[in-house]
Amino acid sequence: MSSQVSEFPSVVDVRWLASHLGDDDLVVGDVRGPNAHTRGHIPGSRPLVLGSPSPSADAESLQELAQEIVLRLRRHGITGRERLVLVDRGDGVGAMPSAQLAELAGHTRVSILLGGMAAWEGELETGPFELVPIREADLTPNLHALPTRDELAGRLDDPSLTILDVRRDDEYTGRGGSACDPRQGHIPGAKNVEVSTLFAGPGRPESRERIRELVGAPAGAEVVAYCHSGSRSALATLALRSAGYDARNYAGSWHEWSRHTELPLER
Repeated sequence: MSSQVSEFPSVVDVRWLASHLGDDDLVVGDVRGPNAHTRGHIPGSRPLVLGSPSPSADAESLQELAQEIVLRLRRHGITGRERLVLVDRGDGVGAMPSAQLAELAGHTRVSILLGGMAAWEGELETGPFELVPIREADLTPNLHALPTRDELAGRLDDPSLTILDVRRDDEYTGRGGSACDPRQGHIPGAKNVEVSTLFAGPGRPESRERIRELVGAPAGAEVVAYCHSGSRSALATLALRSAGYDARNYAGSWHEWSRHTELPLER
């Protein structure tokens, strides 16, 4: 099942946004927070704080979280019918978790601005934005948006899924890693592609061709990225989506996986 079910691109650049900024069905959500938004924001954008996925989740807790995100979207005037572009400071780490939460709530047309505010060269507006909550929205929770340890454990032999470990080589092999993790190694079958190799510079993913060469999977393939605690893999997921992959971030990552002794590992 694809987490990107519409033809709306999962990432856009500043040229695309500048040319579509006046479209009636386009909403720009600034995930940096109300204070940063007030100090300076892309014209017409609104603050949109959704939070981050839980590092440990099951189907029941995901359903509860999805309903809460639906309420948050409604409070921000998001209906589910618009094209939603999310903007962070420029590192992608802020927008990617918000995108997955919006997708969890059932929003099917979510995109991230590559380079965020750092890449925006147009004029800025200042001052607060008055949010207009809505009572109803076209949002049906999609639990597939957030990978869980149970899903991955059940799909270790699924050839349609590429699991990508974006940590350093010493973390992947178990020679190094965080002392807080009770076990060292990697998820069986995961391929190691260190996150920095996916980027040509801060907030600028490598070319589609280069990323596909590194990942070794065809365009459109399903990829789940993980790291130690979900931050590096959030950034990697942005790059993977820019290369045309159906990519998701496993927020629990190795910090969660290593704590469940019933889950296998490789070293």
